[in-house]
Amino acid sequence: MPLRGLPGRGFGPDMKLVIGISGASGVIYGIRILELLRGVPDVETHLVITDMGKATIGMETDHTVADVEALADCRYGVRDMAAAISSGSFRTDGMVVAPCSVRSLSAIARSGNDNLLTRAADVTLKERRRLLLLFRETPLTEGHCRLMADASRMGAVLMPPLPAFYTRPRSIEEIVDQTVGRVLDFWGIDLGMPRWGA
Repeated sequence: MPLRGLPGRGFGPDMKLVIGISGASGVIYGIRILELLRGVPDVETHLVITDMGKATIGMETDHTVADVEALADCRYGVRDMAAAISSGSFRTDGMVVAPCSVRSLSAIARSGNDNLLTRAADVTLKERRRLLLLFRETPLTEGHCRLMADASRMGAVLMPPLPAFYTRPRSIEEIVDQTVGRVLDFWGIDLGMPRWGA
């Protein structure tokens, strides 16, 4: 798989990405990101899964939590507030929360550092790193819209996982991969997804 756009740093991996999986429907997005990055050299993944995220993995997929955790280079317990990713001095290239639940969005928008996922997201924002939130809720209330606007004003990128049908997907896997490809674009990782006009 081609990898383009990553600046070399000389020591360690060229890129460190934090992956958060919350309890919203759509845990397959976070899992697929981990699967694809597993085969990419010089990208190190740091994973945190909420308790409801672990439950949703069992409800929505054939994966076990252990299977998903094994895809990451580093994994942390959601209550491990002393983990590396809880500190801004631990350098990363950003974070994606896939999927992002209403509860996680609310905590992130309000700087509610009550677990490691929301703390890592807050660190990402305060250090002015990229934070992508695959917010999974519909229909939306005014409260949801306000939370999204607040998170956006703080620097987060809201990216509801909406399928692009111009690719004429033939499977759920192709729909998921198109969204995941767009996520990885934010970090200059090109895994050859179909593109408009290509």
